[in-house]
Amino acid sequence: MVENQNIEWKEIWRDEYLKWICGFANAQGGKIYIGTRDDGTVIGVKNSKKLLEDIPNKIQNKLGIVADVNLQVKNGLEYIEIIVNPWSFPVNCDGEYHYRSGSTKQQLRGNALTNFLMEKTGMKWDAATVPGILASDLDKESFDIFKREALRSGRMTKEDLKISDEELLEKLDLMTEGKLKRAGALCFFRTPEKIASGCYIKIGKFEGSELLYQDEIHGSLLIMADRVIDLIYLKYLKASISYYKETRVETYPFARDAVREAVYNAVIHCNWADNVPIQIRVEDDAMLISNCSMLPFGWTAETLLSIHASKPYNPDIARVFYRAGYIESWGRGIQKICDACRKLGTDEPEYIIHGEDIMVKFKALQSAKVTEKVTEKVTENLTENDRKILKILAGNPSATYLEMADVLKVSRKTVSKRIKILKDNGTIIRIGSARRGYWKLG
Repeated sequence: MVENQNIEWKEIWRDEYLKWICGFANAQGGKIYIGTRDDGTVIGVKNSKKLLEDIPNKIQNKLGIVADVNLQVKNGLEYIEIIVNPWSFPVNCDGEYHYRSGSTKQQLRGNALTNFLMEKTGMKWDAATVPGILASDLDKESFDIFKREALRSGRMTKEDLKISDEELLEKLDLMTEGKLKRAGALCFFRTPEKIASGCYIKIGKFEGSELLYQDEIHGSLLIMADRVIDLIYLKYLKASISYYKETRVETYPFARDAVREAVYNAVIHCNWADNVPIQIRVEDDAMLISNCSMLPFGWTAETLLSIHASKPYNPDIARVFYRAGYIESWGRGIQKICDACRKLGTDEPEYIIHGEDIMVKFKALQSAKVTEKVTEKVTENLTENDRKILKILAGNPSATYLEMADVLKVSRKTVSKRIKILKDNGTIIRIGSARRGYWKLG
């Protein structure tokens, strides 16, 4: 038997192996055998009686825990078995925290250590309170988005939502002793970058290593969630067109439901304390969505793709997104992503773990690829104001004439005239009603 997640073989005892015991205690437990080769062959120890006395004392004195230390005999050779149980509290060895991962021992530092300590103590970053931000400082549009989506999804009723914003925050458990939690500020504060400077989403269109164009989506997490998917599909992707009988069928190279779920997962699992934005890289053959985060201890990329419990990195943020209908509970998000990819006819996504970064990679459906650059059609024979209007609509497809006029420093009549021209020549298309619809780039 070879060394694995729960077994370590050692020929002789050294005090440095207390770090291995620490690693087992902080992970899933395990066993260390003293007097064995790396392949498990017993070679015996000469001082077994002394080790049976010394090792338990050193474990208790250095680590503050108790482990079973047993004498074993095989083929007349004595060896020592140390059985380490997993402990519910963090265990350190001389102030260092170690963790058993696979067949290796790792010393935890930086964000990995912070994440581990929060996991063990039950504390979460998004549950800490934020000084200096009151419920009255929060953003009306963000509350409107939440109420609209929560009502649409059926996760909350009209009666549930007939309360003040502060009462809603209390109902969502985003207040502690009258103080706003970080989760409440990130979800409903217009400028969450004052709390975490990297709290925004960056999107880039690439051709090989060349960046063709990019956008940044700023605002509360709810504003980002409300706008990011439309922006990706309106500006960064182009659908192939086919017809079924008399019906026009648009097929995008990436499953919209899968991309939406992956982006929202990135938002609720992001370690915003790292001050690094979520990054979405769009290529002709692939889309990559990455965010700073760490898997729950003991998890691997394979765990993500199998049936697993729901363990959001930011539980309070996840609760808001669940109530708004953006995500499911029970850890079904990745299953939904895979189902959507299979339904489209493309490969399941690949999850790539790079230390404190998690990336999901979608492969494009080859039959739906359109090589024409997205920007070529909409940038011919346009005025400067036309280009500015298209840029506004790419970032906010629901922008009103007054909002656009305010940005462009022109009259509402001028915007109305340019919109009509863009609509008549097919550059933009109105989806839905005048009050509730939005603009789509043609």
